[in-house]
Amino acid sequence: MNSKARNDAKHALRIIPREQHTISRKNISKAALRVLYRLNEAGYDAYLVGGAVRDLLLGGHPKDFDVATNATPDDVKKLFRNCRLIGRRFRLAHVVYGSEIIEVATFRGTSEEEGEGDRHIVDGRIVRDNVWGTIEEDALRRDFRVNAMYYGINDFAVRDYVGGMQDLQDRVLRLIGDPATRYREDPVRMLRAARLAAKLDFRIDSSASAPFAELGPLLSSVAPARLFDESLKMFLTGHGLKSFRMLEQCGLLKFMFPATARALKRGDKALRELVEQGLESTDARISDGKSVTPAFLFAVLLWGEVRDLAHTWTTQGKDANEAWSRAATHVVAEQCQRVAIPRRFTITMEEIWSLQPRFEQIQRKKVFRLLTHPRFRAAFDFLLLRSAESPAMGELGQWWAHAQQLPHETLAAALPLQSTNAAGEVELVRSTAPRKRKRRRKPAGKSGTT
Repeated sequence: MNSKARNDAKHALRIIPREQHTISRKNISKAALRVLYRLNEAGYDAYLVGGAVRDLLLGGHPKDFDVATNATPDDVKKLFRNCRLIGRRFRLAHVVYGSEIIEVATFRGTSEEEGEGDRHIVDGRIVRDNVWGTIEEDALRRDFRVNAMYYGINDFAVRDYVGGMQDLQDRVLRLIGDPATRYREDPVRMLRAARLAAKLDFRIDSSASAPFAELGPLLSSVAPARLFDESLKMFLTGHGLKSFRMLEQCGLLKFMFPATARALKRGDKALRELVEQGLESTDARISDGKSVTPAFLFAVLLWGEVRDLAHTWTTQGKDANEAWSRAATHVVAEQCQRVAIPRRFTITMEEIWSLQPRFEQIQRKKVFRLLTHPRFRAAFDFLLLRSAESPAMGELGQWWAHAQQLPHETLAAALPLQSTNAAGEVELVRSTAPRKRKRRRKPAGKSGTT
């Protein structure tokens, strides 16, 4: 155990009895309670731990509940028929109740000896860790002090081994142990610090944020699939705008979304407004219980680089369709090296981008073809976000909003057969349907042929 961890270990155990905290069993899922009681009845120690305890103490309503115990994964497997063991890096038990999964982890030990038991370290990064320990050691192995409190159903008390309760009161995030060492063990902890600070409206302690500049590049060694999961937690859980701003403030955005960071660095105010408005509207949809898709969010984040590349290649004489396709492919390929966006999302992103130039083609056939495109709605919502780019773009968005409200015949009558690229050149009129052509009368005594 390093010296910083020893200092954290000097915190005297603080037991907060039921009457001095706000956690109530009625706010804990029935599935989590069943796991806790079953482990206790079998003679094991078992506690609710981590973010659930933190959020319950703050008056929140957590969706996920984790359990820590001195039972090994195999012990848990024997107790629950609805249990499956997962993970190589960290061996865990998942107890499944319908759509809810309770994650059960065995207390981790604090041994730093590589190769001791089932623990393996590469360049300071823990690549496998299945060395069991005590609850006191387990507390020291957790990331932030506010995440290292344990709630037990045997006495309904909260156990605080590292001063997490004080940090909750101070609304600050402090790491357990030496920050640089903890980040090298798992670089994702830097992202977690930004995400939790945004979610909880906490500040990050200066000692915890100081290593970001030096150790941020370590994020490039993290599996892109894992960073995709982290990006969903950041941007699709209701506090995406705050998380984005915190990533920028901490200097971590460029390590996750380099294209976004480059585009914003060029000082395009309209682009920043588009990104922030897109994140804000996503947060609002989540708050209202509406569905959201990662594809639209990633399309927003990467738009600036795609647009700029497409315009550059178009001015160099490349075909417009080819320029947009090439720009989208280039940006997506680079981004997926950092964050592994699944193909089902990148296809939608590329369609949203490719449809943007088609909104400027105000021609009868092209308008109706675009209106029936499967991705029209997503692309149109994206167009509305672009209204800050220019007054003409704002008028274009209004034009398409109005066009969707008109009857088919009225819209057709208002559209030219030839294309125009200026949004203001075509005015939609609320006229009646076009006049029917009169049938020509055949001359008397003729067959009708010419």
